Amino acid sequence: MQGLIGKKLGMTQVFDASGSLVPVTMIEAGPCVVVQRKTKERDGYDAVQLGFGEIKESRATKAACGRFKKANVTPRRRLAEFRVDASDPAKEGDTVDVSVLESEGYLDVVGLSKGLGFQGVVKRYRMSGGPVTHGGHSKRRVGSIGAKVAPARVQKGKRLPGHTGHEKVTQQNLRVVEVRRASNMVLVKGAVPGPIGGVLVVRRSLKKAGKS
Repeated sequence: MQGLIGKKLGMTQVFDASGSLVPVTMIEAGPCVVVQRKTKERDGYDAVQLGFGEIKESRATKAACGRFKKANVTPRRRLAEFRVDASDPAKEGDTVDVSVLESEGYLDVVGLSKGLGFQGVVKRYRMSGGPVTHGGHSKRRVGSIGAKVAPARVQKGKRLPGHTGHEKVTQQNLRVVEVRRASNMVLVKGAVPGPIGGVLVVRRSLKKAGKS
């Protein structure tokens, strides 16, 4: 199993094995249920689709409810797919808990960053703005954004005011400090994207796979 779906619980600090005080993020990783098992013969690759967070049946679409009933599981709030080996025994209806992460030394955590609403370029991109003097009328404005007669348009990719945050962010190579099976919790060193209560996808580290 390559990873799990979880929820950010907040940050704290704990002592590691060497006695050092480490800032950690507490993630409730699982338990997740297998909603769909994909095979190479039928789907072209081997994977499992996991579901996390129970919801009422009235909160899900009829199509989604049909899929959950087929797998004999209750409706779930979030779904995510993880690659597995062909020999993996996971099947629809099985439960996967945080124990699959016990052998991992590092993890990659994917989440949605905090939304900051509409922001100008000074806050969004840390631009300096115009001169802050009496009579100045361009204190926090963008400034010149156009070009000459050719091409006579704003270039693509120009940094402008707009919606800030609420973007998919991947925090890589977070060291696993502790795995608590009793509470389905994994403690990773450092911060992860998103607010408290935000849904996260916790995966095996791509760059440090197998290291501890």
